[in-house]
Amino acid sequence: MPELPEVETVRRGLAPVMEGQVIARAAVNRPDLRWPFPPDMVARLTGQRVLMLRRRSKYILADLGSGETLLIHLGMSGRMLISGDPLGRFVHAHPAPEKHDHVVLDMESGARITFNDPRRFGAMDLMPTATTETHPLLAKLGPEPLGNDFNAPYLAAMLRGRNTPVKSALLDQRIVAGLGNIYVCETLFRARISPRRRAGNISGKRAGALVPIVRDVLRDAITAGGSSLRDFRQADGELGYFQHSFDVYGREGEACRTQGCDGVIGRVVQSGRSSFYCPRCQR
Repeated sequence: MPELPEVETVRRGLAPVMEGQVIARAAVNRPDLRWPFPPDMVARLTGQRVLMLRRRSKYILADLGSGETLLIHLGMSGRMLISGDPLGRFVHAHPAPEKHDHVVLDMESGARITFNDPRRFGAMDLMPTATTETHPLLAKLGPEPLGNDFNAPYLAAMLRGRNTPVKSALLDQRIVAGLGNIYVCETLFRARISPRRRAGNISGKRAGALVPIVRDVLRDAITAGGSSLRDFRQADGELGYFQHSFDVYGREGEACRTQGCDGVIGRVVQSGRSSFYCPRCQR
């Protein structure tokens, strides 16, 4: 599933084509994805100007002139692809419709945004812009890891006394929003912390030191256009490249990249997810 860097990469790709532009035509080609689409979705989108594209955790939020916000979740295999941009940023001609093109937005500029989702685990919803933070999918999310509310005192306090592994704590969206398996593995490697270590056993100083490392990992991934493992594509159809920089994720049995370390990357399953780490470097 796309994590924060992939969703942010898609948002940045969509922004030049959607922000300030009017949705001339909306087409919804099925009644639902993961959940049913909101009532009258076509009518509520058609003719609306997109004021701003935001991201909250792993969701893209498109604020509309109507006072509503379109929530977009990519799910496991969702892609937001752009074609026909008249300014030349996306020179691809409109492709022939495909089986899994579930939502198509034609902008007045001539650009087209197609939401394609073969597995149909994605989702879209419409809500009042003024109450987005109370939407059931957003209400319980923790702070954004790239924002000021995610800081050393906050994280130290949230980990203090917790008996769960630190890997599980960092994946808890109520503690910090948007982190997923890939980037937590990479963060813990850079911090030299074992994913098995109990969150409550990490000192406040060491917990606080995780904050800039989380941010560095995410920024590096965003700069690389995210990670493409199976289905992820950027808005222009290109692959992300951060997977070529993984230190531990997916590298089970390979040599640790830390200079002077003779360790081999291991894998353990925690809460049904694979954790990759170096047993020598990470304690």
